[in-house]
Formats: sequence, structure tokens, C-alpha cells
Amino acid sequence: MARSTARSTTPTVRALTMNVFGPGNPGWDRRHPLIGETIRALDPDVVALQEVPVDAPEVLERLVGPGYHLTHFSRPSDDGVAGTLATRWPHRLVTEIDLRISNRSRRTLPWCAAVLVELDTPLGSMLVAHHKPSWPLPFELEREEQAVLVARAIEEHIGSRDVHALVLGDFDAAPDSASMRFWRGLQPAQHLSVCYQDAWEYAHPDDPGHTFELANPLVRDGDFGTAVSRKIDHVLFRSGLRGPTLLVDDCQRVLDRPVDGVWASDHYGVVVDLVAPPR
Repeated sequence: MARSTARSTTPTVRALTMNVFGPGNPGWDRRHPLIGETIRALDPDVVALQEVPVDAPEVLERLVGPGYHLTHFSRPSDDGVAGTLATRWPHRLVTEIDLRISNRSRRTLPWCAAVLVELDTPLGSMLVAHHKPSWPLPFELEREEQAVLVARAIEEHIGSRDVHALVLGDFDAAPDSASMRFWRGLQPAQHLSVCYQDAWEYAHPDDPGHTFELANPLVRDGDFGTAVSRKIDHVLFRSGLRGPTLLVDDCQRVLDRPVDGVWASDHYGVVVDLVAPPR
């Protein structure tokens, strides 16, 4: 999808998450210019990118454009690939949470972590968590425990303050998984319960919104070609006692079809426009 950059006059925060299927994968030289062109056209305020070369600032600038404030995951893979969180406005690093909580999670992804930052936005103060849990299909035990670690850190940091919270990234978990049910307030875990609204579910309640699907040849011909299509890339926003503190003005998938014969990534991005609810 090449989406319009038009914005309403209402204060909005536009957030984007996308796993870009980094430079060690086929077709990077054709794919990353398309990704960069699309991101710059979308002009997002918060950008969570996965599988990017965090040791190559010139590549990151081609992807997100100039002028952003970036915080990278601190433990990249040997090839320099990890995740990064970019914001239009300056942000303050709150913490980075090491999510390598088991032997098998340590062996499979060095940059398994969550980066939490706080920033001032037109909608007020916002805590943003770029969440990257364990990716292997059988690791839902870790993903649930990782979700609890991050959610607990968010709750402790916010306390009783009037602060929005946004959690986004490649969760490697479908909506009906234990970790996503925990995030969405459908079940507690480890004596903790929270409630986050899934932006896609809010905007498209009858559409599964797969972001990793077999229609994409980079998925069908890749390591996960025998798995089912899933929605595993999410943008979540926190609820207070009576409901979410933000509303979705629009939510769309990004680069969910080929452009001039080029599939940008094995994941589709998700872009969301968030606004304040009426008082």
C-alpha cells in the first residue's frame, strides 16, 4: 500500500511498525529503496523497524529519512542487524529490557529485547515500547513471560501519571496466542492483567489483517513456508479504567502487495493514526 500522507487538522500521532527482512536476505538492493520511499511518503511520527543494520546510519537514514531521533537495540546480531525505534520528536530512553529469558531464547536471537522511551507528542506524554520477543513457533511460553516483563515495566513507570502507552513491533504471535491474549486484556498472567487495544482490530474487526502470509513469495518460499498465514505485527495502545486513552483514526497495512514486481519484505507493515478521544 502506498498511502496518502494527508492529515486532518486534528492532532494526530502516526505510528508504523515493519520488519524489513534485512540485508542478509534476497533482493535487499531492490527492496530497501522501496521501503524507504514508502516510509518517507507516510511521514510517520513513531517508527519501529526490525531487521535493520543498526551499525549503518546511512542505510537507516535512507529508510526513515533525516531528522529522526533513533534508539537502537543494544545487542545486534553478528551482522549488525537488530531493531531500532525512531521518533519525530526527541525522546528519553526509559530502559531496555533483555528478553533472552531462557537458554533457547538466548540461542535464537541476540537482540530479543524491548526498548522503552518516553516523549512529548501533540496528544500528550507517551511511553512507547518497541517489543521484540522470541520468534520460534514453539516459544509461546517465552513470549507470554516476555509480555509480562514489558507490561509490568510499563505499569511501574507510568504509575498514576496521565501518560499514553504504545507497544508496537514484530510480536511473532497471532491474536489468539497466550501472549497476545494477555496484552489485549483477555487473560491474566503471573498475577498481572493489563488491557491494550489492537489498532487493527479496532479499525477492521472483521478482517484478520495477516501481516505474514503465504500469498507473499518471500514467505511461501522461505523458512516458514509450511506455516499458516498470521497477523504477527501489531500496534497496541493502553486502556485506562474505562477504555483506551487514544482512538484509531485510521489503520492500514503497508507494502502488502508487490510494487513493479518487487515484494518489499516477508512482513507487511502496519501504520496507524492515533487521536485523542472526545472528552
